[in-house]
Amino acid sequence: QVQLVESGGGSVQAGGSLRLSCAASGRTFSTNTMGWFRQAPGKEREFVAALTWSGSSTYADFVKGRFTISRSNARNTVYLQMNSLKPEDTAVYYCALKSSVTSRYDYWGQGAQVTVSS
Repeated sequence: QVQLVESGGGSVQAGGSLRLSCAASGRTFSTNTMGWFRQAPGKEREFVAALTWSGSSTYADFVKGRFTISRSNARNTVYLQMNSLKPEDTAVYYCALKSSVTSRYDYWGQGAQVTVSS
């Protein structure tokens, strides 16, 4: 059973920074792609960033140059460093693990609230 637990959310003023962490347990995830998604009130969940086991990263256009995804396989943890935050970044952020069997994001954390005030 895979469990993902996010931490590091909170409130910050525009231009500030936060770092989200996602700790995985229940299995080794070093060979899986990890991703971050977000969902703002009244909107659908959207992709933010992903990182493969080989270190290849992808980002949504709206976070390029501001957010950085990284991981520590030794700690089974993935991070999302968020800089130059904007009020429109306010959302619940979810980490997810892509299944090596289905190639879908089958495992999700409970979410971490990020609120950016102007």
